[in-house]
Amino acid sequence: MAFNPYLGAAERARIEAARVGVAGAGGLGSNCLAHLVRCGVRRFVIADFDTVSESNLNRQFFFADQLGMPKVEAVAANLRRINPALELELYPERVTAANAVRRFGNCDVTVEAFDDPDAKTMLIRALLPLGRPVVAASGIAGWGRSNAMRVQRIGKQLYMAGDRATGISEETPPYSPRVGIAAAQQANTVMALILGVEI
Repeated sequence: MAFNPYLGAAERARIEAARVGVAGAGGLGSNCLAHLVRCGVRRFVIADFDTVSESNLNRQFFFADQLGMPKVEAVAANLRRINPALELELYPERVTAANAVRRFGNCDVTVEAFDDPDAKTMLIRALLPLGRPVVAASGIAGWGRSNAMRVQRIGKQLYMAGDRATGISEETPPYSPRVGIAAAQQANTVMALILGVEI
């Protein structure tokens, strides 16, 4: 199945060989995964302890008939509808400082896709010493301000999508448009890293 008819054989080979980790399969993770699969990425490690709930449907790549399913299983089913030939390692568990390296240490790049700021910090601190890129997100809630959302490089291997200011609160809940922008920015950054082009 040719997902990248505009790319040459060498570029397609790099994309298909890449192993991408996604820590969290909610609004950021599930949508980022869909973009990456449509770009031709085939090998993923996905971890999330949660199940699909009705409140997820406003921004996450799930459907009403998947309510109650583990998110890793639901997103795997949806991604395989795009490309049945995916190679998926699924872990229906919470990512912790104790297992982060074990789960994502062999990935070429890892996407941080958590809601909780402490979990974000934990993953970044665990993975950056490995010398491989981490693509994170911060500031993705509310409406509008889309022009403020961009990807910033922080240090040598950390990339941050979002506006780095608008956190989730009662005044700025997470909605599909801005979550989707950040997820697309993360996927675009992953593709640039795989292909070795400027971010």
